[in-house]
Amino acid sequence: MQTYTAVVHEAAAGRSVFGVLAVLVGGLVITGALIWAVRLGIKVRGRESRPPRPGEQPTRPQSGSTHESWERREADEVPRAADRSERLTPHELRPSGTKRSEDQTRPRWDSR
Repeated sequence: MQTYTAVVHEAAAGRSVFGVLAVLVGGLVITGALIWAVRLGIKVRGRESRPPRPGEQPTRPQSGSTHESWERREADEVPRAADRSERLTPHELRPSGTKRSEDQTRPRWDSR
């Protein structure tokens, strides 16, 4: 970058017409590229869908705000194959590694 800057300064500092024209053309090329980029951005934004109006925004359900559910889970054991040489296929396994616990009481740190 320093080399390029030095060349530009030398070209601009010299009394030659070529140096001045090189700096002028370089500036025009950069300006043209920036104008093209802005126009392209405007064109792309014009093709995008418009943002939703206030009446189209998502609203809360009629029943009120939703709350997270809490449940206690425990490990779900992998089923054993009938024979040791038999393999279990994916459809024979359960979809999750946990299941709902029978005891849903909330665990406490101290049992007073």
